[in-house]
Amino acid sequence: MADLFDTRDVRAAPQAEPPRAAAPAPLADRLRPASLDEVVGQDHILGPGGALPAMIASGTPGSIIFWGPPGVGKTTIARLLAKSVNMTFVQISAIFSGVADLKKIFEAAKVRRTNGRGTLLFVDEIHRFNRAQQDAFLPLMEDGTIVLVGATTENPSFELNSALLSRSSVLTLHRLDRAALERILARHEAGTGEVLPLTPAAREDLIAFADGDGRALLNLVEQLPASVPTPLDVPDLARIVSRRAANYDKSGDGHYNLISALHKSVRGSDPDAALYWFARMLKGGEDPRYLARRLTRIAVEDVGLADPRAQGVCLEAWQTFERLGSPEGELALAQAVLYLALAPKSNAAYVAFKAAMGAAERTGSLVPPHHILNAPTTWMKGQGFGAGYVYDHDVEGAVSGQNYFPDGMDRERFYQPTGRGDEVEIGRRLQELADIRTRSQKSDPDDPDH
Repeated sequence: MADLFDTRDVRAAPQAEPPRAAAPAPLADRLRPASLDEVVGQDHILGPGGALPAMIASGTPGSIIFWGPPGVGKTTIARLLAKSVNMTFVQISAIFSGVADLKKIFEAAKVRRTNGRGTLLFVDEIHRFNRAQQDAFLPLMEDGTIVLVGATTENPSFELNSALLSRSSVLTLHRLDRAALERILARHEAGTGEVLPLTPAAREDLIAFADGDGRALLNLVEQLPASVPTPLDVPDLARIVSRRAANYDKSGDGHYNLISALHKSVRGSDPDAALYWFARMLKGGEDPRYLARRLTRIAVEDVGLADPRAQGVCLEAWQTFERLGSPEGELALAQAVLYLALAPKSNAAYVAFKAAMGAAERTGSLVPPHHILNAPTTWMKGQGFGAGYVYDHDVEGAVSGQNYFPDGMDRERFYQPTGRGDEVEIGRRLQELADIRTRSQKSDPDDPDH
């Protein structure tokens, strides 16, 4: 509809608009490597002896799953691989594609194959496809219609079908280190002929802000002003660009990798590393209650009776967090992390419990020996229930040394203290009890353990 205040004749033919200039491509696209030699940070698969040179030399690569964090070159390597083996490169995203899209791609690949040309199908975020969609690739992978190259940030062994994995090579791509990110900046500067307007310290911060992601680094570069009278220092840079959010998924690999790092750092008695991973998880948005639960588990599993106070420390820290909330209550959890890391370690109780559970499964329904069974009725007393039981408090040292294992079951030793921390004294006590038990058996030849 014409504007009500427009006095022009609305019947006149509209004037054609002048063509608009296309928006410039993002810097990350403009600097995308033109050959595999230009890819940085993945020498373990691209260098001499790497998997990809061997595939290229064969002329027909097999299907591949690239597993790695964002911005490390998964798409670029796939495109350059297709170019190296003279195959048509087709790219889709599992987020935006469905069965209908796959059918069209498969049909086009079949036509291409009859004309003597192969298709390298790159599927970004392939873990987003469900089981049926993943299975749809299998027959075309097997008959050579497509070479599938999938990219995922999630652990393939958890997210992809075993049938798909069995037909593919899984290649892990690494987070880009500082040297690789510096090479990307140098390539940009060589292409433009201009050095980034940053002090050395600000340049280091820019690289740190990217957090191992090459695409994120170049996006940060695009936020820098074209020219400034003096190089930007660290405070200037912080005002202009935003630090990239840490790569952490509370339900994915980031979660499991970091909690494993925290647990093993505590087990390894490294308080500084443990505190670092604890902080990383909090920064990533992890629920402190989950961390409190895990710390309590570490106390009973890895510290155990070497320092039985550790469990109480964790429970009190957990309760303190519930009362104070975040962020103040997180300090109590941090103190629990340090306590656990510094505590003597013993998994003897954990091992003993597993061994006892195994013995319980093996021995089935063996009943306790008669002398430790209650006899509330006259008939049960007549059957010998409770006969010969010695009330331990009535003997010297309050230890009778009687047998408490089922009749017909050899005595087993489940708990073996480590000799660290409080278990030094526990070990001494266990030996004392064993000596009492031995003396008791010698004095009672009818004892079933004798």
